[in-house]
Amino acid sequence: MDAGFVLRTLARRKVLTPAAPARMVRQLNALRRWGFGLYGEMRSAAGRDPGRVAIIDERRQVTYGELDLRVRRLANALRAERGIRVGDRVGLLCENSATMVEAMMAVVALGAQAVLVNTGLGNAQVETVAHDQGLQLLLHDEVFLGMLAAVPPNLPRLSTERLEELIHRSPSADISPPAQPGSIVVLTSGTTGAPKGARRRNPAGLGPLATVVSRIPLNAGERMFVAAPLFHTWGLAALQLCLALRGTIALNRRFAPANALASINVHQCTSLFAVPVMLQRILEAPAVAKAPTLKVVAVSGSALTGPLATRFMDVYGDVLYNLYGSTEASWASIAIPKELRAAPGTAGRPPRGTRIAILSSAGALQPTGMVGRIFVGNDMLFEGYTNGTGREYYGDLIATGDVGHLDPDGLLFVDGREDDMVISGGENVYPVAVEDVIAELPQVREVAVAGVPDQEFGQRLAAWIALHPGEAVDADAVREYVRHRLARFSVPRDVYFVTALPRNATGKVVRRQLFPS
Repeated sequence: MDAGFVLRTLARRKVLTPAAPARMVRQLNALRRWGFGLYGEMRSAAGRDPGRVAIIDERRQVTYGELDLRVRRLANALRAERGIRVGDRVGLLCENSATMVEAMMAVVALGAQAVLVNTGLGNAQVETVAHDQGLQLLLHDEVFLGMLAAVPPNLPRLSTERLEELIHRSPSADISPPAQPGSIVVLTSGTTGAPKGARRRNPAGLGPLATVVSRIPLNAGERMFVAAPLFHTWGLAALQLCLALRGTIALNRRFAPANALASINVHQCTSLFAVPVMLQRILEAPAVAKAPTLKVVAVSGSALTGPLATRFMDVYGDVLYNLYGSTEASWASIAIPKELRAAPGTAGRPPRGTRIAILSSAGALQPTGMVGRIFVGNDMLFEGYTNGTGREYYGDLIATGDVGHLDPDGLLFVDGREDDMVISGGENVYPVAVEDVIAELPQVREVAVAGVPDQEFGQRLAAWIALHPGEAVDADAVREYVRHRLARFSVPRDVYFVTALPRNATGKVVRRQLFPS
């Protein structure tokens, strides 16, 4: 990546500013020794701004200097008392908290791999993860003890409530960089089966930071409320951005709209990281709970519908940024507020250093406006799954698993998952387009569309709709609304009204749970 672009962008975001010589030396030495990964960014921030608050959760706050000390002590304890060594895998089954961040960093500091376990998994899936990832230790919040019923008793486990004891009784001796850098393993969402572990790449420099903040205006010292779960790619990305910006991250263990808004107000957070369904919940919160301090609301992790984006900006102002990416590809594109206003539902355009290709099923580049498979290239593509498999590539671009198209202005639109496409009477239909239209109805709170078997047409569309409290609309009205906006074969023949859609812990609709067993 162009060094001039990186320097200009980070100077504009106040990341590259003068400081006392001793502090700058400590900051640069930390990056030289530890690199630009999670632990290296924390050590760098601690060297530069040890007194700045790093993390605030519902129980305590910790400065960068204190965080550095606590992580070193915990790392020494995990090595001495639990035998964690370079290359070992340690599972973390935790809610968002300062303790989870400390545990993650301690594991990475030892050159081990921190496997972030989705807290929405079932007992059998947790057992599968423990087996498939070859965990040497499982750190878990006490609230998740019941999820461990299927985990073999010979797997060492440790409640995070006991980590405070380890920290207090362990030495604070410095840690030498391991022969092999530690890393983070994020699990795929697992909406269609057993989740796979994806090894996250450590940044090689400041380029990835510059790439993101060139489109999302985050500044040094940012106070960020992260509602997205830290075990998810988007929550983890927010943590990494915060550390690189020497900012303050505020966390609540579980997302509740009123509590989140209260925390944003109390801690004067200027940015919010969330998944799209959280915006819907925030809009439903009492008006007195609104958060006027927000200048950036960044979402990712699932589709952001055009109607939701518009409604949110009508209330909070043009502060919304939508990042489209995946666990494997990191980011592909970012939509800024004026793009979301002009083209609701867009995923935006690729930032500097990112390339997108739209390919046909035969591998040919698709012309503007034609739907095809989305391939992405950037500096943060994942390093492969922990089971040794990977994703399909086109040159140095990776398949996201989605289909989409580019409009004449170069904006990307994601039309759905490759495996979600419905073939009805020989016509290809992408459910996302139908969902976007139904979501325009003011009575609709949320909607999911999928294909169901049909003897005559092979498949037909079905829609599951949750309405706002006190609202009413019938199935015929829904069909008529779609018929006037989309092709005949896009009209759902089956319309079901439900109280809420089944979602996983990251806000994605679990489509298999829509169908009766």
